[in-house]
Amino acid sequence: MPPTPRCNVISSLRPRATATKRLLPVFCRVLVTLLLICPTLAANDEPVPPAPHLARLKDLTSVEGVRDNQLIGYGLVVGLAGTGDKQQTIFSVQTLGNMLQRMGVSIQNQISTIQVRNIAAVFVTGTLPPFARPGIKIDVTVSSIGDAKSLAGGTLLITPLSASDGQVYAVAQGPLVIGGYSVGSAANSKVLNHPTVGRIPYGALVERDTSLDLAKFSSVSLLLRDPDFDAARDLSAVINRELGGNAAHVVDSRRIEIADVKASAGDVPALLSRIGELTIRTKPAARVVVNERTGTVVMGGNVTISSCSILHGALSIQVTTEFQVSQPPPFSKTGQTIVTPQTTVQAQESPAQVVQLKEGATVEELVRGLQTLGATARDIVAILQGIKSAGALNADLEVL
Repeated sequence: MPPTPRCNVISSLRPRATATKRLLPVFCRVLVTLLLICPTLAANDEPVPPAPHLARLKDLTSVEGVRDNQLIGYGLVVGLAGTGDKQQTIFSVQTLGNMLQRMGVSIQNQISTIQVRNIAAVFVTGTLPPFARPGIKIDVTVSSIGDAKSLAGGTLLITPLSASDGQVYAVAQGPLVIGGYSVGSAANSKVLNHPTVGRIPYGALVERDTSLDLAKFSSVSLLLRDPDFDAARDLSAVINRELGGNAAHVVDSRRIEIADVKASAGDVPALLSRIGELTIRTKPAARVVVNERTGTVVMGGNVTISSCSILHGALSIQVTTEFQVSQPPPFSKTGQTIVTPQTTVQAQESPAQVVQLKEGATVEELVRGLQTLGATARDIVAILQGIKSAGALNADLEVL
């Protein structure tokens, strides 16, 4: 008697059952892994605040008293190929006459008739760095103050540079480097970049010693570039751990004072070198910077907006004036031909569009929503200012 089909079926399932038993531990491990990953994925769906980043003390602070100084001077650029100041710019010709007078050439009686197109009167500006000593060279910027067309190819004559106290600290001279050009006449010309401003790399020579004597410093104050009480407290803590004791203490949100330099590190250079590489964890400030002139909006990653509703519409009024000629009838002896203006006023107002934001919304979400409504960059700047005035923008708004 042949075996029943049931036995064949059971015997054929035994290997599959064995394979299932072998794969069961693998399935369990995969399931446990998925269960561990899913909460992480769900958590990543929520907005995560920006993580603090490490910053060095030398990048966050400056030393009180160690600073730059601004310099300015008036000079003359020569050697221009007919692109200098025109005749109506009197002071450039007067400057030329005074310079020639000191060299023994007198043209004072002919100044009103002289036409020189290859000179230009300029202001020269520069920055005197700290610890600058005589002989150090610094960069200067040369800017035209007359009606010169271009400073390309010009050379600045010796120009004293003075600070706000009226003392001369550097002297500038040399050929200009221009990042543009201007060619052609007024009717057919081409201008690239800004040819009336140039630079002279290492064009000024420091003549007066302005360095500080750090040996006279019994205490040092560190000034935070961005005032923050948390950062000041953390910096004071890491300095005290490095130096030992309570050498540093917080004065306010910007100033940290180290009272006894000699007891801490011996002298100021050794102290600054020792603590300059210390790091703390800082968080970026919640700030939105807008430029109304260009419509630029720059925002930090941790800027949020409270729940609010925004209604935005546009009203456009256009006034058009057409001039028509009114003539008298034919063969009229008393009639006159006159011009009569015809004014047309058109007003167009689009319906207000609504943008609703939930609590904790970011500025990026706001800008994206406004862009979908067709708002321009200048509209976004105005709306951000309105949100700040309403108290819904959780950040500092800085308008350039």
